[in-house]
Amino acid sequence: MIQLTRRAALAAGASALALPTIASAQSAAQIAAAKKDGRLNVIALPPDWANYGEIISTFEKKYGVKVHSAAPDDSSAQELQAIRSLKGQTRGPDTVDVGPTFAISGVKEGLWQPYKVATWASIPANMKEANGLWYGDYFGIISLGVNRSVVKNPPKSWADLLKPEYKGMVALNGSPAGAAAAFSGVYAAALGNGGSLDNIEPGIEFFGKLAKVGNFNPASATPASLQSGTTPIVLNWDYLNLAQAQKSVGKVQIDTVLPAGAQPLGAFYCQAISKYAPNPASAKLWMEFLYSDEGQLLFLKGFAHPARFADLAKRNAIPAALAKALPPSAPYAAAAFPTAAQQDKAKNVITANWSKIVKV
Repeated sequence: MIQLTRRAALAAGASALALPTIASAQSAAQIAAAKKDGRLNVIALPPDWANYGEIISTFEKKYGVKVHSAAPDDSSAQELQAIRSLKGQTRGPDTVDVGPTFAISGVKEGLWQPYKVATWASIPANMKEANGLWYGDYFGIISLGVNRSVVKNPPKSWADLLKPEYKGMVALNGSPAGAAAAFSGVYAAALGNGGSLDNIEPGIEFFGKLAKVGNFNPASATPASLQSGTTPIVLNWDYLNLAQAQKSVGKVQIDTVLPAGAQPLGAFYCQAISKYAPNPASAKLWMEFLYSDEGQLLFLKGFAHPARFADLAKRNAIPAALAKALPPSAPYAAAAFPTAAQQDKAKNVITANWSKIVKV
């Protein structure tokens, strides 16, 4: 078992970490065009996910553009459906934040419009679509969030999750057929149970076993359900479990655990601009902000490793206090990242087999 502990700076709360003031890289014309739009429509961005609450408020204060955040708990699949169903409406999403398989589906369906941000060159090649239709914004690794008020003896491995003491405790954040984090949770289980990036089936079979012994909780886990103990063991991104641990200080202890003996599963989320964006100038300004040093450091402040992390580190652009607050780097260096083709294949396998094998 590897437990991602928060260091001294984190004990004071990541919210206390001051980031440097960074000059805007956006042109006056671009800002003026966004203000003319008057608003930005985003979707599926919970305030406590990857520090989006602070990211949104900072964008609003910096540029004077109101952000309308719809359906914060929607899945990647629901984001794509919103693009389809709200096409041509003023409340349609301008941008999305989705898993790579859903970003690729959007390309095939023609849902995105191309745009390359000023920092395009420093986004890793394997985290972006060559024509600028989508690009990764941040990444993390799958972990176990464990509520220690309910779980007195936290699991240390994938095999431990099958123990009777965890009956009804193990949950995902939704259906793996629609929620990218849940999909990655099953993928991580595959790596820990004899599977590979080319073979997700052992992960599905593992959850089938969890369901059979009564340990799988089919409720869609949320930060609130983890803290309350309704879903006391949650497979989710490290940055979400770490952030929840920080928020829960003084209320309940949340441990963030990487199962022992298994390679961590890493994955990233992607930004894309809707082809039908009602506020295209605001959408482009939003992208420029997210991929600026300032925006990327705000992701990191929320424990999500930004797409441009290597570039920031190379230029010593990460404030020392923030660097000290982050988990050890070893698990991230060892993480396995599936390719787009591998994820697409795995998604199809889950769609075809999940309900047949995981019976709850």
